[in-house]
Amino acid sequence: MIPSIDNAAAAMLGVSPNTLRSWERRFGYPMPRRTDGGHRQFELAEVEALRQAFAETHNISSAISIARERGQGPASPERLRAAFAAFDDDRADRLLEESLAVRSVERTVESVLLPAVEALDNDADASDQGVGSSRGPGSSEHCFAWRYTTGWLAAAQRVAPPATRAEGVLILDAGRPTDMDSLYVHALELFVRRAGLRVLTLPAHLDAARVGGALRALKPRVVVLGGAGASLDALSRLVYAARQSGDGVDVLDYRGALPQTGASTVQRIGPGPIAAAQTLRERLTGRVSAAA
Repeated sequence: MIPSIDNAAAAMLGVSPNTLRSWERRFGYPMPRRTDGGHRQFELAEVEALRQAFAETHNISSAISIARERGQGPASPERLRAAFAAFDDDRADRLLEESLAVRSVERTVESVLLPAVEALDNDADASDQGVGSSRGPGSSEHCFAWRYTTGWLAAAQRVAPPATRAEGVLILDAGRPTDMDSLYVHALELFVRRAGLRVLTLPAHLDAARVGGALRALKPRVVVLGGAGASLDALSRLVYAARQSGDGVDVLDYRGALPQTGASTVQRIGPGPIAAAQTLRERLTGRVSAAA
């Protein structure tokens, strides 16, 4: 998305802003969306496709036809955010399939899916019809995007290959419902599973006395504290229970579960799920201790 109004898009096309607006009125392309302040913002892929076609044809009508045939470019967070804002799950499915054709699952999640939901987090009062409606956290659009994303991640996890290593990773999810932290934790679980490690995610509010069966089955070598929605007391009880289940259990912080003070020696990983999953894989294959 071009971050400024007509001037930036017009400069890319080598025309005046007035000419660009006349093309919009006459041809409906490129079609901008409006910011909260009423400014036009254009899809970079549309402008670039039109620029190339116009350079080839020197005729705007022909150039627009060619640009439309070539499509809108690769899936982007902006296009997916628009699908979420329109409650269009079929369009969201198509966009993610487009992304998977050129990106890995991990890159699709971190570069397209999660940023699209975060974009709705940051949306203020606006709508495509010009009627004020909040699309920030807690809005119907944001809830739709959050539920869609959890479903998509769960489906990807079901088809992930089986674990190839014996080491276990316990993730304690301290994210709240509809929070971004919870989606980031879900993404990390998927990436760790796809990396061939055994992984189990439990809510951080569980009573430590009731997780014994899970800990005996998993025998975790690493405990990841994910999200900032749980109390230190609840987390410490679960970590203690995990350490009682085996020797040498490392504890890592993902997404700010622990206060950032000089007193803590727990290593922070991330901030994205790709980097966090890579750290876990390296730690378990190399067994460099990070125990607090």
